[in-house]
Amino acid sequence: MKGRIWLIGGTSESVSIAQQLATNQLPCTVTVTTSTAATLYPQSPLFRVVVGTLDLSGIASLLRTEAIVAVVDASHPYAVVISQGAIALASSHSLPYLRYERPNIVEQQQGVIELNNFHLLLTGDYLSRKRVLLTIGYQNLPLFQNWQKKATLFARILPSVNSLTGALNAGFTPDKIIAFRPPISATLEKALWQQWEISLVVTKASGQAGGEEIKRAVALELGIPLIVITRPQVIYPQQTANIQEVIEFCRQYLSA
Repeated sequence: MKGRIWLIGGTSESVSIAQQLATNQLPCTVTVTTSTAATLYPQSPLFRVVVGTLDLSGIASLLRTEAIVAVVDASHPYAVVISQGAIALASSHSLPYLRYERPNIVEQQQGVIELNNFHLLLTGDYLSRKRVLLTIGYQNLPLFQNWQKKATLFARILPSVNSLTGALNAGFTPDKIIAFRPPISATLEKALWQQWEISLVVTKASGQAGGEEIKRAVALELGIPLIVITRPQVIYPQQTANIQEVIEFCRQYLSA
C-alpha cells in the first residue's frame, strides 16, 4: 500500500469516515480549519491532521509532500469554494476525486419555505417585525445587519471565538446570541424557540446530520414557519451519500 488519502474534513461525517479509515488501516491526511475540529479525528500513526486555511499553493504542496493518491471531499454542503478548489486541484494533478454529500431532506412540509439563496430572503417580505432565530452559521450573519432595527433577530452559533466575534460584529447583542455545539435535541430546540418567543426560523438545508429534521419537526409542532436556504448547486466529478462507498474508493486507490 502506498500514498495517502486527502480527506477534506470539518463535518461529523468526515469524522466517521476517518474513524473507518483508521479501523481499516488506510493512511489518510485530514485538513481542517480549527484546532478544536482536529481533536475529533482518530489518533493513529497512519493519520495526520493539518490545521489551518490552506491557499492553492499550500494545498498543492500538501499533495506532493503527503504523496496523495486520491481526494475525498467531506466538507460542509455550503463550503462551495473549498469543493471547487479541491475539484480543480484534483483535476490538475490527475487525482481521483469523490464527494461525500450528506443526504438532503426532500419531503414537502406545510409551513416550510424553501429559498435558493439569502438574497431572496433579505429582499422579500419575510423578516419584517418578526422574532427570527437564525441558525445559518456566523459567516452569514453580516447579511442581516441592516435588519437589526426592522426585526428582532437571534443567532445560534457554535461555541467558538470566531463565531462569537462574528455575531457581535454583525450587530447581535449578547442577549440575542446563544452558543451550542450540535447535536441539539428536539426538547431543547423547542424550549429555546418558546423561551425567545420565536415567530420565524431560518436555517440551511443541512440534512439530518445538521439538525434540519429536528427543526422541521419542532416547526410543525409549534406552528412556526421555517425558511430553509437550499444547498448551492455544484457539479461534482463523483458523488455518494454512502460512507462504505467512500471506504472502498479509498481502498481501491491506495492499493493501486
